[in-house]
Amino acid sequence: MNIKSSSNPIFSKKVMDSFAYSQSTTGTMTVQGTINKIAIMLLIVVLGASFTWGKAMNPATASTVGIWIAVGGIGGFILALITAFRKQSAHITAPIYAVFEGLFLGAISALFEGMFPGLVMKAVLLTFAVMFALLFLYKTGVIKVTQKFRAGVVAATMGIAVAYFVTFILNMFGVNVSFMHGGGTMGMIISLVIVAVAALNLVLDFDFIEQGANSGLPKSFEWYGAFGLMVTLIWLYIEILRLLAIFANRD
Repeated sequence: MNIKSSSNPIFSKKVMDSFAYSQSTTGTMTVQGTINKIAIMLLIVVLGASFTWGKAMNPATASTVGIWIAVGGIGGFILALITAFRKQSAHITAPIYAVFEGLFLGAISALFEGMFPGLVMKAVLLTFAVMFALLFLYKTGVIKVTQKFRAGVVAATMGIAVAYFVTFILNMFGVNVSFMHGGGTMGMIISLVIVAVAALNLVLDFDFIEQGANSGLPKSFEWYGAFGLMVTLIWLYIEILRLLAIFANRD
């Protein structure tokens, strides 16, 4: 297993080479240590989401939800880029990334909840159900991360990334690509595919973290590994939320 290969750009060969040759006096990365960092980031996300959720649900401050979505979304994107390019600072930037993503998720979740009551809780439960189900399948060997499996997920993820980018550019010029995020049959199929690909990325992230720990990467990589998995988990939640909204809108 080559831990330098992953569909998640956070886990690139260049990043791995940088960490592999760095010096550390604080020990090596462990799976448990990474799990602890993931738990901390999840707590930060929940706290941030609770704040903007409260703002959105309060009639006096509900008008600010758009601002919080922009602040959280842009801030999270910037922090993700900083963390990816300055991985040695992940112990600082990863928690801040979680703050911004929490603000974003709380605000956008409140919007969906306003349209479809009960949808957010279903999305949260389904997201964690998918994560733990895939973790179980991975740990029991039902899903094996082979080179072909990895290459397939990489190709699918890159294809989705290109589709996101093209859709964003077209929207800037007033071209509405409705089939990408619409509520029709095609939109539902595309959303299902994206959810599946996001879920499979979790398997690669599990494998990467485990192999990274087994390879004795520096302990500072625990924050970086937690950050990479959180990026995938947040992506999965957003896509599940969108998919459930499509189903709810068809009822």
